[in-house]
Amino acid sequence: MVQIILIHPGSTDFDQQRRIQGILDVPLNEQGAAEVQRMIEELRGQNMEVVYAACCEPAMQTAQTIAQSLEIKLRKLDRMQNLNYGLWQGTAIDEVRLKHPKVYRQWQEQPELVCPPEGEMLSQAAQRVEQAMTRLLKRHKEGAIGLVVPEPLASLVRRFLNHAELGDLWKVIGEHGRWELMTIEPETLVHTG
Repeated sequence: MVQIILIHPGSTDFDQQRRIQGILDVPLNEQGAAEVQRMIEELRGQNMEVVYAACCEPAMQTAQTIAQSLEIKLRKLDRMQNLNYGLWQGTAIDEVRLKHPKVYRQWQEQPELVCPPEGEMLSQAAQRVEQAMTRLLKRHKEGAIGLVVPEPLASLVRRFLNHAELGDLWKVIGEHGRWELMTIEPETLVHTG
């Protein structure tokens, strides 16, 4: 069995302003750096061997700080970029809610059916997550590994590993500076994925 510690990056100015970040690289802000320091103290007893990070600035900054502080290896997760929200990137969530109420509601209830303007479908990101996680679980059959990914990738990872519901992706977009532990039997996922 392998333990996957799913880590949400520290917050950015976009998180505090409730803006959609997507694939835009926005650095951690002061609050985000403090969140990472708090998480490091909480993660000390988890015996992580390595921490993997998605290819975005908040995830990489979070993972680098964790890896240096806990003296563990850092690996970049290629092809694990965040969902491309297209023209929504940089836009306040409330602005989308006011200007496009039907699409906003559909993203809450059936996000798999929504394609942000000039963006990508959630299924494309889910496919990247499945490929990356399958490779990761072939490499790590036991021990504890950290995985730093932003939302909605974290929700897609959770769905892949635990068959969990996606839930309201507008709410989770602002989740940052927290972590959760999942114990996985890799063989059961690799054969179904």
